[in-house]
Amino acid sequence: MKNTFGNNLTITLFGESHQDYIGATLDGLPAGIFIDEKYIEHMMEFRKPKGNISTARKESDKVEIISGLFENYTTGTPLTILIKNENVISKDYDDLSHIARLSHCDYSAYMKYLGFNDYRGSGHFSGRLTAAIVACGAICMQVLSLKDISIFSHIKKIGNINDEAFDSCNIDHLARQIDIIKDAYFAVIDQRQKEKMLAKIEETRLAQDSIGGIVESIVYNMPVGVGEPTFDSLESVISHAIFSIGGIKAVEFGDGIEMSSMIGSIANDPFRIINDKIVTTTNHNGGINAGISNGMPIIVNSYIKPTPSIMKSQSTVDFKQMKNCEYQINGRHDPCIVHRARIVIDSMIAISICDMLITRYGQLYFNGGFKKCAE
Repeated sequence: MKNTFGNNLTITLFGESHQDYIGATLDGLPAGIFIDEKYIEHMMEFRKPKGNISTARKESDKVEIISGLFENYTTGTPLTILIKNENVISKDYDDLSHIARLSHCDYSAYMKYLGFNDYRGSGHFSGRLTAAIVACGAICMQVLSLKDISIFSHIKKIGNINDEAFDSCNIDHLARQIDIIKDAYFAVIDQRQKEKMLAKIEETRLAQDSIGGIVESIVYNMPVGVGEPTFDSLESVISHAIFSIGGIKAVEFGDGIEMSSMIGSIANDPFRIINDKIVTTTNHNGGINAGISNGMPIIVNSYIKPTPSIMKSQSTVDFKQMKNCEYQINGRHDPCIVHRARIVIDSMIAISICDMLITRYGQLYFNGGFKKCAE
């Protein structure tokens, strides 16, 4: 089982939803980077369930860094994070050990691991493990901030309700948009659409169903020239990272799917020099040409399916007894995960961007050289 992502900066995930701990190891972080653990706590808040629009499972999600950090500075050795599972109700899964829940990992994981997998709460496949991803992402965001690179996301769509898109070619307008969503738990630019989205999620919850949506992300101040032309293109690495998040079913860059209906004269982004800087006047390609960053903001859209765990009775199979059956889930589940997935997407983008920048420029890119030795 491969649980490691990255080339020169890697993240390895471990743990299961109903075991004592989940966690992750970041290997390849530059030495000498100050890490603010309060900032990690702040980022973890965006993933926590709150109110009726989220699962009733509440966890403190206290992040414990057990290696790779000394006096709040990275040591350059593997940094390992532990997060304790505290609110576990395993009995909810007593009758589901051999039932293939729809759109879940049960049957495929049972076959892959010969029946030895921990099925409770989806085990290692659970969205619970994204807490460790967010903790690692918060560290990588602090690393990126040393180069003034920032990542923000908002809920672009819930069901058929749309928020306005990021205006990546108008810096002043974009700054106002980011200011609205950067500290919001339910991050929507147009507040009128936010209320409609919340009402839609509540309507879906009361109907014992679930709903999906789209998260739009932006990487701001990305330097030009990062990415490889073929197998490790910027799109390839970022989408690989985002597809590692459960529930993601499609990833597009810029206008992505819509570009397939455009003509070339519209889809092409004209280059201009404005204030002594090379920019494009449109950003249909999402800040990437030929797999390499072109200096414009990178735009990524992540498509998230409806939460598969719903309260309705559904048809499936008992894969041990090889018979058809019906099942109904009684555990604690989200009617919508889009708003909580936002920070997980930010985190995977941050981890992948850090990896690609270290690959391009080396570890000393972030800490300015051997600054500790020079003191």
